[in-house]
Amino acid sequence: MVVGASGTGKTTFVNTLCDTNVIEHKDNDPQAANIETGLQIQPVNLEIEAEGMRIGLTVVDTPGFGDSVDNEYMFDEILGFLERQYDDILSEETRIRRNPRFRDNRVHALIYFIQPTGHGLKEIDIELLRKLSPRVNVIPVIAKADSFSRQELHDFRKRIMEDIEYYGIPIYNFPFDPEEDHPDTIAENSELRSLLPFAIVASEDSVLVNGEYVLGRAYPWGTVEVENPEHCDSNRLRSALFGTHLNDLKEITHDFLYENYRTERLSRGGLPQGYQGDQSAPSEEFTASQSVRLREEALRREEEKLREIELRVQREIMEKRQELQAKEESLRSLESRAQQ
Repeated sequence: MVVGASGTGKTTFVNTLCDTNVIEHKDNDPQAANIETGLQIQPVNLEIEAEGMRIGLTVVDTPGFGDSVDNEYMFDEILGFLERQYDDILSEETRIRRNPRFRDNRVHALIYFIQPTGHGLKEIDIELLRKLSPRVNVIPVIAKADSFSRQELHDFRKRIMEDIEYYGIPIYNFPFDPEEDHPDTIAENSELRSLLPFAIVASEDSVLVNGEYVLGRAYPWGTVEVENPEHCDSNRLRSALFGTHLNDLKEITHDFLYENYRTERLSRGGLPQGYQGDQSAPSEEFTASQSVRLREEALRREEEKLREIELRVQREIMEKRQELQAKEESLRSLESRAQQ
């Protein structure tokens, strides 16, 4: 899903990211400039070639976001869309006979476009990120990053991350475990984390650079190349989304974001009354017995997690105890040698 104010380059970014014309550019009609069309949520299904693989992808565009005088209702509409995909999964899990052709439409990554103001996050940014982050992996990006100098971009990036930390917004920060993950994974994720929010430049036009045509933008002062990591982070973001972190985004969505939503929903008594889910694959009635069964299953999973934590703590205690015994034996050996 891509979310951001009009004019931040979402359409060009998506078309550049997917290397195909996914979203049509809208004609700017001056006579319709004062007409509020409202928020639209438009999913587009396609297949792309990325990182040497064929990937089935759903791009969800959100034209009209931020264009109204009062944008608060838009937060709820986007949140409602995200939660409906979770409700579809929850409804499918309660079926006696599940649909073998059921399509998982959960949003695994939300790219949020921050306007290149240079002044940090706006109130609309903070409120939206606060509302959506518990439901989706949010990756913030700086739109039209070629409008900054290197120092200006560095300062703007720093202000944004300070705001995110101050307001406690849980974005997708390329997590890693220093004790368990491979050093290469730690190094890669640390580098990607240092680039947050990603500086994005998008273009569907080719420019001539050193005798070759590349995607970019030509200015009087020089040329910005979309796929040059020295100029912007677009290529690194593409590699993370479609390659190195594709599975991680899916796992976090299923294991944490969806499970948290599922627990909240079941604790409130199951799916909304009369919920029918995807009209192409209507769900069966969510009965009281099914609700009880799912609650028991949720409790069982929590107990399993607690047992895993207990076993891990016990292993760590045992390892520390063995280390301590080894050190004590070494110390006694040194003392005996000293006495001799």
